[in-house]
Amino acid sequence: MKNQAHELGFDLFGIARIEKIPEMDFYSNWIKKGFHAAMGYLARHEEKKCDPSLIVDGAKSVLVCGKNYNTNHPYSTDSSSKNQAWISRYAWGNDYHDSIKSAIIELNNYWLKISENQYAGRYYVDTGPVFERAWASQAGIGWSGKNCCTINREQGSWLFLAVIITDAELQAGQKSADFCGSCTACIDACPTNALRAPYILDSNLCISYHTIENRGAIPQQLQPEFGRQIFGCDICQDVCPWNRKARYSSEPDFQPREQLINPDLRFLLQLDEEKFRSLFRKSPVKRTKYGGFMRNVLIAAGNSGDIGLIEFIKPFLENENDLLKNQAESSLKLLSDKNKIEE
Repeated sequence: MKNQAHELGFDLFGIARIEKIPEMDFYSNWIKKGFHAAMGYLARHEEKKCDPSLIVDGAKSVLVCGKNYNTNHPYSTDSSSKNQAWISRYAWGNDYHDSIKSAIIELNNYWLKISENQYAGRYYVDTGPVFERAWASQAGIGWSGKNCCTINREQGSWLFLAVIITDAELQAGQKSADFCGSCTACIDACPTNALRAPYILDSNLCISYHTIENRGAIPQQLQPEFGRQIFGCDICQDVCPWNRKARYSSEPDFQPREQLINPDLRFLLQLDEEKFRSLFRKSPVKRTKYGGFMRNVLIAAGNSGDIGLIEFIKPFLENENDLLKNQAESSLKLLSDKNKIEE
């Protein structure tokens, strides 16, 4: 199975034994504290996440695969022009769900074949009630870092995970050790203090949550801290020492569309719905839909301090979408206030 996983393009493979692990209680407490924000599906599927036998009857093992999506391009923390936005690294190419899904389906079919259908096999790519990071750690793929990302010493944290749950009792790997040590770079760098403490993420404050999952207005007090982030946020990974020598992926689907690396805010502010759909065809960015994405772009424009963007923001004051109209007003006010301070 490991050889087959590598042949299918996965960089990492491991097996975890399904048993009670501390992460399950941690997750339940995390939900109780409301750190999942408005992602109600996380609470609804809590029981299944903590008990894979509710997904596969008699589940005993989880096969975990990891694939590196890092490419040799700048980080969000590198210098940039004030009118450049930032789209999270994982969204520069085609939607990973599609490319990873085809590989895990093949691996699952291979598993059913070599087990002669005596055992079950159910696969997921970040789309079901599975505690992927916890099982990745148990399988030896990598440890859950203080930034709540899975980190591997060779591959870094730029990893997509896919799993197969089975009722076969397989030889498990050794749990990954935690190599974060005393480092707090990710916690110190988070602009909104979403990392409340090591290993504890409050989604209510998280830029990634708000720019991707939040469908409504983003809290005013948080907006200035978003900087130029318009889809996701890479800051806690960009500053991680384990990513300084992370390997690069040659996967065609993960290679970036040049327009999405440090995209120009003037260009983005002129997108209509048709241009948005064309630009982000087969991209994870389409998840935000046009309204959510342009809301994010308007916030970044307001944060830029570039008064040259005012003429591109003003048309949104007449937009029929109240979310965009209100955001345009806020962004114009912020630009005006920043300009007064500079003067």
